[in-house]
Amino acid sequence: MEIALSGSSVSQQCLRLPTSSQQRHRSSLKIPDIFEFKQKSRRMEHTHLKLSTTVNCCAGQTQELGTNKVNGVIETEKGCDLFEDIKRRFLSFKRHTYMKNLEHFQRLSDAQAPKFLVISCADSRVCPSNILGFQPGEAFLVRNIANLVPLFEKGPSETQAALQFSVNTLEVENIFVIGHSCCGGIRALMSMQDEKPSCFITNWVINGKNAKIRTKAAASNLNFDQQCRHCEKESLNNSLLNLLTYPWIEEKVKKGSLSIHGGYYDFVDCTFEKWTLDYEASSFKEETRRIAVKNREFWS
Repeated sequence: MEIALSGSSVSQQCLRLPTSSQQRHRSSLKIPDIFEFKQKSRRMEHTHLKLSTTVNCCAGQTQELGTNKVNGVIETEKGCDLFEDIKRRFLSFKRHTYMKNLEHFQRLSDAQAPKFLVISCADSRVCPSNILGFQPGEAFLVRNIANLVPLFEKGPSETQAALQFSVNTLEVENIFVIGHSCCGGIRALMSMQDEKPSCFITNWVINGKNAKIRTKAAASNLNFDQQCRHCEKESLNNSLLNLLTYPWIEEKVKKGSLSIHGGYYDFVDCTFEKWTLDYEASSFKEETRRIAVKNREFWS
């Protein structure tokens, strides 16, 4: 099964320091935030999951964070110390997980041998350990904006260092790149007016340029939100092909000792799509670049 790669564009800017002339008009200017989604005329509220390990005053309640700071610790308007909540979670983890699996954690102190390298987005809503239940020692995790994998020659970056370490030293058997719905990084990519990075964010997301171009070509009839969703998956496949530009990765994939997988988590309706790159039917060469996938699954 072959899938074409894709991309698109609308305009917003990264925050820049104003010039003296800009400062005179600052009150009348509004600099858009490329990570801002529709707020529907209301402020975003901070919510807490109903976790049995959280402090009582925070669990299961919706609260807005206040600006009060006491000894460098932010407190909520109801006086609930966030770090006290984190402390309780840690102590609960130690009591109910660490101490009950002490032998396993002692083995981990000697070495790690994860089966997976997971590359996922830094978005706070899509932690792969929570979503997919990875336990300590099971997955080497890399998180960056928009779960991007740069081309081999575009380095160095921390993602590339993690690739080299996990594949060559840890000898993982699977690379799993996971994207998600409502991705701010992809929205930033699609919002760029030109291909000239203007800040740290655009300088990074430009690594998904091929996905943006292909999305614009394949989904120009769709509205911007739909184009972004299209690009979220297109960018995933673009990253899967980019992995093959790393010589040590392609060599192991070719030998069959390493597999490359893509995953897409839609947190709006809590579904997950997973597929595996078909190396024999794919090509990462620029002139014949195409991806073929196999073993596609949909979990709902």
